[in-house]
Amino acid sequence: MSSLLIKNAKTIVTMDKKRNVYHNADLLIENGFITALGTNVSVPSQVDRIIDASNMIVYPGLINTHHHLYQVLTRNYPRVQQMELFDWLKTLYRLWRGLNDEMVYTSALVGLGELVKYGCTTCCDHHYVFPQGESFLIDRQIEAAREVGVRFYACRGSMSRGESDGGLPPDSLVQTTKEILADSERLIKTYHDPSPGSFVQIVLAPCSPFSVTTELLVESAALARQYNVRLHTHLAETLDEEAFCLELLGKRPLEYMESVGWLGEDVWYAHGIHFNSEEIDLLANTKTGVAHCPVSNEKLASGTAKIKEMLDKGVPVGLAVDGSASNDCSNLLAEIRSCFLIHRLNNSAEAPSGEDILALATNGSARLLGRNDLGSLEIGKAGDCFLLNVNRLEYAGTLDDPSALPAVVGINRPVDFTIVGGKVIFEKGILKGIDEEQVVAKANQMSLKLREYL
Repeated sequence: MSSLLIKNAKTIVTMDKKRNVYHNADLLIENGFITALGTNVSVPSQVDRIIDASNMIVYPGLINTHHHLYQVLTRNYPRVQQMELFDWLKTLYRLWRGLNDEMVYTSALVGLGELVKYGCTTCCDHHYVFPQGESFLIDRQIEAAREVGVRFYACRGSMSRGESDGGLPPDSLVQTTKEILADSERLIKTYHDPSPGSFVQIVLAPCSPFSVTTELLVESAALARQYNVRLHTHLAETLDEEAFCLELLGKRPLEYMESVGWLGEDVWYAHGIHFNSEEIDLLANTKTGVAHCPVSNEKLASGTAKIKEMLDKGVPVGLAVDGSASNDCSNLLAEIRSCFLIHRLNNSAEAPSGEDILALATNGSARLLGRNDLGSLEIGKAGDCFLLNVNRLEYAGTLDDPSALPAVVGINRPVDFTIVGGKVIFEKGILKGIDEEQVVAKANQMSLKLREYL
């Protein structure tokens, strides 16, 4: 039996249904799950490790519901900084043609490592770029996630509608429906683990209405429901997408997805900026979710999602960093603060509170992924958390509301500990699973190599 005791924490922010907060409390994790929480906790006579958290706030591990880890290698690229989504994609597709499995593996190490430094314990990545001849890219991402130590949702993305068929991506980056479905089924059978506390799950995720065929969307939904895995795609991200769907498909984006069976508790969309009120009602009634990506939406000038209306109506909403090249970082704590501020600006006193935004990144995100064992610190749930030492100048005078601190004050440095399933995977600046210096050197070399493809 493995065990970890977080002892005498200054504050434990549980984010449970009652949003309980404990002071001067303990948290015990045994065999990956929380077995005791609160004051006067009964502790076994032998514990593998004790962390003195007397100067620390303990938060539930953050859950990132939409990412593109491969984009780490094309961050801060000057040529695309003033572009909006469609032109941005068309330019970067030319670089992404050069991706290979080692690049995908290395970029996953970088992006996941950065997420972990800022308190993320579960990451959902949407990989949809498969240059010809590269078949096992998702496998390499899973390999990287295991080394870093995070829980990983591998979205088997895909593009089947190339430029010659009226789509956005170049033909060299599309696959046939048969190829996509075969690899999707292989990944499900090889890696998908639906059990409580699982570390790897597979999601089927055709890229977007402007890059896949109707056939692929229909067949992917059927395959996902055959194996009881979830469905994910981009939707309602830009007005260009809306115009594309109306012209080519004769329907608004959500109307089109409804026609191909993409509504329900097993479906969530990335972005959802341009849903109207009737569409938000439909999402709420069908319990179809939205991954909110505020920083990416701001950078690409895509717009601001109607998160207050979604939450008021009961739409499941989680938080995400989106692609590393549209952010341009993998930092969910930064996303929390940006999310709080943009909705405060738009909605004033009616905006979600700082605590509400933390809820999006924890139990809100867990709901999108269908996980009732993640997203809060409660007995019986997975032992995923991060610890922040608040005995620092930047937190002086900020401790009235620990639940709101990440959103209202902001956490602008790596956390002190990140723990997944009771295992410390990041401690005081050190990633336990990888050689950070070596990974950075490799990633920089690969980044330069990709520039040659433009």
